[in-house]
Amino acid sequence: MPKHNLSIIAPVAEKISFEHNIHGQTRQDNYYWMRDDSRSDEKVIQHLNIENKYCDDMLAPQQKIQGEILQELKARIVEDDNTLPVKDGDFWYHSEINGSQEFSSYYRATTADGANKLLLLDVNVCAEPHEYYDIGDLSISPNDKYLGYSEDIDGRRIFTILFKDIANDTLLNDRLEDTEGQVVWSNDNKTVFYVRKDPETLLGTQVYRHRLGTAQDDDELVYEEEDHQFYLSLDKSRDESLIMICLEATESSQTLVLDANNANGEFGDLFDYQENHECQIDKLGQLFYIVSNLDAVNFKIMTATVATISDPQQWQTLVAHRDDVLIEGIDLFKDFVVVTERFLGQVRFVVHHNDGSTNTLEFDDPCYFAALGDNPEPDSHQIRIFYSSLTTPNTIFECDIKTQQRKALKQQQVLGGFLSDNYRSQRIFIDARDGQKIPVSLVYHKEKFKQDGSNPLVQYGYGAYGITIDPSFCANTVSLLDRGFVYAIAHIRGGEMLGRQWYNQGKKLAKMNSFNDFIDVTNGLVNQSYCAENKVFASGGSAGGLLMATIVNQAPHLYLGVGAHVPFVDIVTTMLDESIPLTTNEYDEWGNPNDKTYYDYMMTYSPIDNITAQDYPNLLVTTGLHDSQVQYFEPMKWVAKLREYKTNDNMLVFKTDMEAGHGGASGRYKSLEEKALEMAFFIQLLD
Repeated sequence: MPKHNLSIIAPVAEKISFEHNIHGQTRQDNYYWMRDDSRSDEKVIQHLNIENKYCDDMLAPQQKIQGEILQELKARIVEDDNTLPVKDGDFWYHSEINGSQEFSSYYRATTADGANKLLLLDVNVCAEPHEYYDIGDLSISPNDKYLGYSEDIDGRRIFTILFKDIANDTLLNDRLEDTEGQVVWSNDNKTVFYVRKDPETLLGTQVYRHRLGTAQDDDELVYEEEDHQFYLSLDKSRDESLIMICLEATESSQTLVLDANNANGEFGDLFDYQENHECQIDKLGQLFYIVSNLDAVNFKIMTATVATISDPQQWQTLVAHRDDVLIEGIDLFKDFVVVTERFLGQVRFVVHHNDGSTNTLEFDDPCYFAALGDNPEPDSHQIRIFYSSLTTPNTIFECDIKTQQRKALKQQQVLGGFLSDNYRSQRIFIDARDGQKIPVSLVYHKEKFKQDGSNPLVQYGYGAYGITIDPSFCANTVSLLDRGFVYAIAHIRGGEMLGRQWYNQGKKLAKMNSFNDFIDVTNGLVNQSYCAENKVFASGGSAGGLLMATIVNQAPHLYLGVGAHVPFVDIVTTMLDESIPLTTNEYDEWGNPNDKTYYDYMMTYSPIDNITAQDYPNLLVTTGLHDSQVQYFEPMKWVAKLREYKTNDNMLVFKTDMEAGHGGASGRYKSLEEKALEMAFFIQLLD
């Protein structure tokens, strides 16, 4: 292990006594003072700046390798690139990015070749005055005259919606502040619906109706959700006949609809709300399609007419429930529907034709990711599919449903001498301590890997919200693979890789399975000689940062270095505070610690509450000051307490992006700096 400069003094945070009292128990929180919702307290900002300076000083020896990696990452990017034109109505839409630009420009044209393209929006111009910039929604009015778009300028995911007259290339006076970012047009071309955020919790709780040419203060509240366990979003049905309010809790959902031709009407329920019923609804023509978990843990697909949608007993089964197949979604076309399924962890597409016949579209790689691409035209017989694997750059295929022919339209170009044939991917299963077999996706350079226990390895994990981290291509990872690293994705419980039950076994009172799975995968990879036992690294962000923080408490000896990014580490304190964004939404994910059963269980793994006097791995911790998902003060407090307790001299560095939020830096080049930082951190530890 390399030596680092012990003469550089680590920041020591002030301790101010603060007590949390609940269920007859007291938790001492000496760093509670670090929370400043205004993000303006001089004492807090000063400490973050000191931490940033310490991080820079400690990582100074890796600047050379970090610079080399950053240049490698940039060198793989095609400077001048564009997306495939997509037909939507009378126009073809695409985006372009050129030279050193950080952001794309969006165009439309009347022909597929884009010869007469018209600039809709240059995001580089929009972003120029801001340190951080992110585009949310881009939405064209039904008559193609107006563009509605939303922008976030501080990373808090609070969007302002703006409108542009496309023909005149001028902004309208309309400006909608403090929104979720979605823009949904009614069919009258002058009324839009949007979700407004609560300024304290940052939850979207209200739906407003806005008429172009009027002030936001005059907008009409058309729906308010008082149960803050629900996320609120907007959508439009496939046939554009309905505007939909979609309410999603972890274990329940509900949909309200409005006739898109009656902008001044009222939203109403399609059918009665039922607790623990999760469903996604779409409509094309005379049929509703419902992806439902009623008596179907892995979901089934039902159909209903306008006359029968209100009564689930009258729904008809299109695709029945199966214990070993997870239904992930459905895409509607005039002559067929495409159902996305996951079987044994792999995605496949089953085409259900109107005549009752079916055929399946799947791929041959040992592990891959695939998804339906951008297909706005329901009358089409050609569908676009996005495909990627750990060794195959992102590819757009077009499949002709009539002929079942498939052709590649575009593949991500990776510069810098990348050759797919130099790398190999694998899917293996590793036994967990309770007998479950955990899927693991692996990739490595064929010539630099030997299964003899000598290679370094980076193990990535997430394991929450039912989100599956699919094995897709990442050009950045090549810099590790070319240096002999093995890259592994542990598909632990809490995700949905092996079906809905895989998720259910990794949340609430079964959450410990996620952490055990990750640790067991590490042990398994070492025991099977995929890596050296003293060269194992781990990385994860957000809920994956919670995973990282827990495994370094429980099995710190397994890891030489760990990257924990925007980590959710003060879980009990956060879940007891309903003023913090996302808290009430997530009781069904983590449990509600106001209930002692959940409190006691969460306290068994809560990272900040389980720090002990022990040796810890080398740790790189990152956050964004404006993070609205995991507040900056969680990792700030965690790092301060770790410094207080850790018993060895391994590095603990903490870097805060003072301009960014949960997603890190914006822009295609600037964001690479964060990637290079972690890779150099790991590589330098092997020096």
